[in-house]
Amino acid sequence: MRDRKHLVSAEVEKLIAATKGTRHEARDRCLLLLMFRHGLRVSEACGLVLSQVDIESRVLHVKRLKDGLSTTHPLRGDEIRAIRAWLGDRARMKPETDAFFVSERRSALSRKTAWLIIRDYGRRAGLPVEAHPHMLRHACGFALADQGADTRLIQDYLGHRNIQHTVRYTATNPARFERLWR
Repeated sequence: MRDRKHLVSAEVEKLIAATKGTRHEARDRCLLLLMFRHGLRVSEACGLVLSQVDIESRVLHVKRLKDGLSTTHPLRGDEIRAIRAWLGDRARMKPETDAFFVSERRSALSRKTAWLIIRDYGRRAGLPVEAHPHMLRHACGFALADQGADTRLIQDYLGHRNIQHTVRYTATNPARFERLWR
């Protein structure tokens, strides 16, 4: 299926698992996990700054692009652990930027590098599709729908101003009918 535009949760898990033992494991694991869990666009992930990630309060301040609605999301335990591991590595690099994700050159991670990272981990994980960053955003929307999240809640979480951008996630999900006819 060449035209599939999202990854399923099991594929996201394989993608994240593919970071194990790699040179930039902590950064890349954190990047993939946050992009998936928070439905981040590649520019939103690359544009994250340290002040948006509050591990004490366990929240991520998501600044949406494309005229999206910015929100504050809770951080889960596995995300906090991934963030702490990355921040340890990041501190040793001593970057002179407040960018959350940095490259080997100690500057903000570029969109192009993030694309290459995700494509390469997709290949390493043996995914049946060529992985790219936006697939993680779509995977987030579909995963939330699979958990039974309401369309409006997914709309708010992903920062969509127009609900038409959100209905794709819930329209094909049979779980939304589960509570009918009880």
